[in-house]
Amino acid sequence: MIADKIVFEDVTLLITHYNRSSSLERLLKAFADLNIQFSEIIVSDDCSASAHLDILKSFVDKFHIKLVTTPKNGGLANNLNKGQRAVKTPFTLYVQEDFIPQTSFIDHFKDSLRIMIEEPDLDIARYYAYNSYPYLNPYKAGFSKMIYKPWFMDKNKIYQYSDHPHLRRNTFFDRFGIYNEGIKSDKAEYEMSISFIQNKGKGIFYNDYKGLFIQENSAEEPSTVKRSSWRQSDNPILSFVRLIYRQIKYNYDLHVNTKFKR
Repeated sequence: MIADKIVFEDVTLLITHYNRSSSLERLLKAFADLNIQFSEIIVSDDCSASAHLDILKSFVDKFHIKLVTTPKNGGLANNLNKGQRAVKTPFTLYVQEDFIPQTSFIDHFKDSLRIMIEEPDLDIARYYAYNSYPYLNPYKAGFSKMIYKPWFMDKNKIYQYSDHPHLRRNTFFDRFGIYNEGIKSDKAEYEMSISFIQNKGKGIFYNDYKGLFIQENSAEEPSTVKRSSWRQSDNPILSFVRLIYRQIKYNYDLHVNTKFKR
């Protein structure tokens, strides 16, 4: 247990949840063990099974959460939208239920919040990724600024925005729109990423991006995200086809397709 309570009055912790109450409890306990206190903890649930929902209701008193529910499963985009609408503070720390914050998170979170307050043109501070953002300018306090380079070939250039753990302003929907509902979560994230770049979003990326959070899915509560096999295949021909397809699609969506512009 960290000795002194650290209070972030301007930040709401937003967690999206679906049928993984044990993972959620692990996350809430991890933040409690770090002795971090937010203005509010909002858990946005996507119509989990009654057994999980009953457990979530017990967390209201145990972890002092605000539980936002829905009578019908609406997918991750809907879950994000209704959760974010409940946030009243200037900043939102968004974390999905299968992540675990590490002790090192505290100091670097304080650094990133200070940077966001000092620089109002920054929209997001990112703490985790599967791979580093490919184009970074070293900045300060262990963070770099993300730079979008339209014709460079790294496919990860599109994901200046990501649903992985991050801090964002409560004006995020005003700047970039809400998440597109009724489509797969990967596509909703992709469209938000396109909007982020089209609308000139700015953000910082923590350089040691595997050092602040661990993502952990158990056999009992596996990830609910399903992806097409061709997108994951290591076949060199398919990899080349994906690369060409993505470059064409990314540049079309960014420079020709205006439906994402706000």
